[in-house]
Amino acid sequence: MHTIRAQGVRIRIFVTATNTDIGKTHTILLLMEEAARRGLRPAAFKPIETGVTPKGPADGLKLLHAMRRLNPDTERLAVGDIVPYRFGLPAAPFVAKGETKIRYDYLEEKMKEVERLCDILFIEGAGGLMVPIDGERFMIDLPRLFDAHTLLVAPGRLGSINDTLLSIEALRNRGIGSDLAVNLQEEREDFEKVTRPYYRAARIDHCLLPEESGRCLDRLMRSGG
Repeated sequence: MHTIRAQGVRIRIFVTATNTDIGKTHTILLLMEEAARRGLRPAAFKPIETGVTPKGPADGLKLLHAMRRLNPDTERLAVGDIVPYRFGLPAAPFVAKGETKIRYDYLEEKMKEVERLCDILFIEGAGGLMVPIDGERFMIDLPRLFDAHTLLVAPGRLGSINDTLLSIEALRNRGIGSDLAVNLQEEREDFEKVTRPYYRAARIDHCLLPEESGRCLDRLMRSGG
């Protein structure tokens, strides 16, 4: 498996989650805002999006609009530049793509077009780590493919400890460096009662979003820079 080396971008972060609808896009939007406040030019890249409607890829459009506002150098990019593969069926890429072949050289080309325009690039996965892309690769293969440090986003609700620990173990088994962020957009009270006590006892370092987006970005810049 070849690796796409970082060229012309100082920091590259792959954002994944314990499952789908956990808040990857929301997290990237927060971190792009924080990066811009520090004078960095942020950008985002989502290699594959499924469940795309005739209006376009919902996540990709949110990212594109934020990029254009926060980083004027990206104003000429279109949604197809940051979301190269777009499929209508709301399913894993392996299923949603049908007979389409995912070309990783094409993803490299499109990513380089975006990274030339930024200082920090956030790459958003689809679903969780073990979502199949094609017959050879899963989402967990993309951090190494893109030579990126990983941010794992987890919810705070009941049951999230199991999913989070499984994801952390999968990343460690692959030798993939990562940080953990807990999205408290919802379920804040549940997190403090049923989840955080274990994280503290097990000394699992984590950042809370949105209030610790600055601390989260600090960690990512140290790890991914």
